Amino acid sequence: MTNYAISPVLGQVLSTECPSREILEHLANKWSVLVLRCLSDGVHRFSELKQRIEGVSEKMLSQTLKMLEQDGFILRTVYPVVPPKVEYQLTILGSQAAEKMNYLIGWIEKNLPEILQNQQRINTTP
Repeated sequence: MTNYAISPVLGQVLSTECPSREILEHLANKWSVLVLRCLSDGVHRFSELKQRIEGVSEKMLSQTLKMLEQDGFILRTVYPVVPPKVEYQLTILGSQAAEKMNYLIGWIEKNLPEILQNQQRINTTP
């Protein structure tokens, strides 16, 4: 990760020098959106997330959770038991991000019929 403490370009997401681009990339990928969606329902273990998010590989889920933890969006709690027990939950920052993502997901689902019609129209137009 790049050190942005001295960056003169903050809050200008259209600039290649703005650190918000990296965070946008982290939050806007489909796996992050789906992890935030799941964790907005409460605390989950890795296996629960893997089961709920269809199509995600263990490697991709692990990478996504690590990235979201590093950014401060999720909290990873490890319990000292055998076998190991690890739980994930949203931080305050993560809850705020999940709220925005859930709004976007709701908007997509509400407008899905129109979007699908547009796709079909474009795909069938000679």
